[in-house]
Amino acid sequence: MARTLSITQVRSQLLGLADELTRSSAAGPVTVTKHGKPVLALLPWEFYESLMETLDILGDEALMHSLRQSLKEARAGRTIPWEKVKQGLGL
Repeated sequence: MARTLSITQVRSQLLGLADELTRSSAAGPVTVTKHGKPVLALLPWEFYESLMETLDILGDEALMHSLRQSLKEARAGRTIPWEKVKQGLGL
């Protein structure tokens, strides 16, 4: 669950927040406010990395085209059985 803290609260709790975000994979983002308005977000590093990777993928037009095409083919039932794939790869 996301929490909201003022910038003053974050300043006094920063080391504890860093430990908490590092320790718990369930730790959600912390919204940091200044004068009641959101100005920053504190995220666990792994979540930040996955978010950036997702944005990179979504920003790659060729990759997204391939993904959409693959999803269309899968929905239409045009798939290759796993055993055939393994056989083709010599596994």
